Amino acid sequence: MAESRAKIRLFVTAELGPGAVVGLAPEQAHYLKSVMRTPPGTPLLLFNGAQGEWRARLEALGKGWASCAVEAMTRPQTAEPDLWLVFAPIKRARIDFVAQKATELGVSALWPIFTRHTAVARVNAERLNANAIEAAEQCARLTVPRVMAPASLEEAIAGWPKSRRILLCDEGGGGIAIKDALADVAAGAAPWAVMVGPEGGFAADELDRLRKLPIVTAVGLGPRLLRADTAALAALACWQAIAGDWRGTS
Repeated sequence: MAESRAKIRLFVTAELGPGAVVGLAPEQAHYLKSVMRTPPGTPLLLFNGAQGEWRARLEALGKGWASCAVEAMTRPQTAEPDLWLVFAPIKRARIDFVAQKATELGVSALWPIFTRHTAVARVNAERLNANAIEAAEQCARLTVPRVMAPASLEEAIAGWPKSRRILLCDEGGGGIAIKDALADVAAGAAPWAVMVGPEGGFAADELDRLRKLPIVTAVGLGPRLLRADTAALAALACWQAIAGDWRGTS
């Protein structure tokens, strides 16, 4: 594992297998050529989210292009927890931070939702996806979280999958301790989502509606009032520690 982290890792969309030749995206070629000044022959690690991680070698690169020869698998694809982060968008630098750190914490999807008190009017989904890819490359995970199309809270609830439970971060003080909420959840249990409201909090009627849903468990995150980004990451860390893949060995 230490050797893999020391090398450049890149996410690609191409099929991976022994003997395959993979062309890199222009921005990846620029990164290798102009940022890292990587010479041909340099070993790389490639992953595509479905076929594990592969050792490859940089064959050639030029302005806006690069090609790699795939050599051998270094890690097979493994199952990961099915955990969404559903969150009200926040200001640009902090939404980037949330996307990066949630990826490191192992979420399977990022879903921006607009609530009544959400201060941000638009979400750059491409930017969220770029942040998720970069974080996945750096943290050695084998997948990249899916960035779901932004929606209103009402749309999210209306289309919510019945089998996916919601861990609702309840800043109103109506939730139970998160460790108690997750005490009986088995590792690898079926799908969950952590839901976090905006800086101004959910509106009272939004919270009331969410609390009444049978799939929702409202939880508190301690005696201090947390910022939205802090609450999201704290809840994800708790879920992973109690019910997710932090329970195993690395």
